[in-house]
Amino acid sequence: MENENAYNKPVTLGNILKFAVPTIAMAVFMSFYTMVDGLFVSNLIGTTALSAINLTAPVIQVITAISTMLATGGSAVIMKKMGEQKQKEAREDFTFLILVNVVVGMVMTVLGYSLMETIFGSMGLSPEVAGYCTSYLSRYLLFTIPILLMNNFALYMIASEKATLSLICSVTGGVLNIVLDYVFIGLLDMGIGGAAIATGLGYSVTAVVGLVVSGNKQSLLHFTRPAFRLRVLASAATNGCSEMATTLVMGIITMMINGAMLYYVGEDGVAAVTIITYILVFASSLYTGYSYGIAPMLSYYYGEENYGKLKKLVSTSLKVIAVISLVTVAASFAATKPLVSIFARPDNPVYDLAITGNRICTLALFFIGFNIFASGMFTALSNGIVSAILAFSRSFVFMLITMLILPAVLGVTGIWLATPVAETMAMVLSVLMLVKYRKRYQY
Repeated sequence: MENENAYNKPVTLGNILKFAVPTIAMAVFMSFYTMVDGLFVSNLIGTTALSAINLTAPVIQVITAISTMLATGGSAVIMKKMGEQKQKEAREDFTFLILVNVVVGMVMTVLGYSLMETIFGSMGLSPEVAGYCTSYLSRYLLFTIPILLMNNFALYMIASEKATLSLICSVTGGVLNIVLDYVFIGLLDMGIGGAAIATGLGYSVTAVVGLVVSGNKQSLLHFTRPAFRLRVLASAATNGCSEMATTLVMGIITMMINGAMLYYVGEDGVAAVTIITYILVFASSLYTGYSYGIAPMLSYYYGEENYGKLKKLVSTSLKVIAVISLVTVAASFAATKPLVSIFARPDNPVYDLAITGNRICTLALFFIGFNIFASGMFTALSNGIVSAILAFSRSFVFMLITMLILPAVLGVTGIWLATPVAETMAMVLSVLMLVKYRKRYQY
C-alpha cells in the first residue's frame, strides 16, 4: 500500500520532512486561529475584551486537553498495531475512539453551560469583562464536538499519509476564521461572540473532511464495525495522558498567572499576558507540529522493531529541534515590537508591559522544543507514564514552583521569568529520561 511504502523508505531528512512539514504548517495555522480572534478583538473591540479571551482559556483548555489525549494516545495505539500488521483490529479501534470523542463532547458541552456562570462569578471580574467572558465561551461551547473531532482527524489523516490533506484543511479553516472574524465582528457587529463562532467554524473544516475521508473504504484508516475494547480506551488514555496533562495544567497555570497579573497590574496585565501567550504558542507550534508529524513513524518503527530506523529518526529530530529553537529565539527578539504593536498601540499601557514580557519569555524558546519532543516521543513509543511525568513536571510542577516563588520576590518580572526557569528545569529532567531509557528502546 502507498502508506506502507512511505514507512519503508530510508530515514533521511527529506523523507522526515515530508511527514513533518505539513503538520508543522497545520499546527501553525491551528495556533493562528485564536491569535486571529485576539487580533480582531483587540483592534475592533478593545484590550479589555482581549483580556476576556485569556480568562476563558482555562475552560477551553479542558476541551483541548481531552481531545489531545484521545488523539495522540489513540494514534500511538493504532499505528503500533499497523506496524504489527493488525490492520483490521486497528480500524475497529479507530472507529471506537471516534465514537468516544462524540460522547465525551456531548458531556463536556452540558457541563460547560452548567458551570460557566459560577466560574466567571468567582473571579471578581468587572461586569464588562465578565460579560465578555460569558459571551465568548457560550458560543465556543457550541463547537465542542467538532473541536474534539478536528484534533483527532488531523492526526489520523497524517498517520494515513494524508498529511497534505490535513494541512489543506488547517489552512482553509484558518482563512475561513480570518474572513468570518472580519464579517462577524467588523461588518455584523456581533462582538466577541462572533469571534468564538468564527473560530468554531474554522475548526469544523477538518472535522467535516475527516468524517468524509474516514467513510471511504480506500483510506488506510476508515470506519468499520467498532469493537468496544475498554482496554484500548485505557491504553489510549494512558499514552495520551501526558499531552492531556500538558494542556490541562496549562489552564491551571494560566489562572495563576492571570490572578498574579490582576493583583500586581490589573486587567491591562492580563491583556499583556494574552499577547505574550499568542507569541509563545505560535513559536511552540513549530515544535508541536514536528513532534506530531513524526509520531506515527516512531510508533510504526517501534512496532516493527526496526531499531536502526528508530535511532536515525530520533537523532535527526534532535538536530532539527535545535535549529528551530535558535531560529525562533532570534526571530522573537527581533520582531518583539512589531508583533506587540499588532495587538496594542504604543500609547496603550498594555504595549510596554507586553514588550518587556516578550523579551524575557522568549528565553523559554531555547528549551520548549526539546521538552515537547521528549514527551511526544515517549507517547509514540507507548510509554505514557514517562511522557506524563515529563509533561506534568514541565507544565505544572516546575511552573507551580516558579510562580509561587519568583513573583513574590521579583513582582511582575518574576511572572515573566517563571516560564523560562520552569522550561530550563524541565529540560534537565528530559535529558535524564532520554539517557535512562536509551537502551530499552535502542534509539
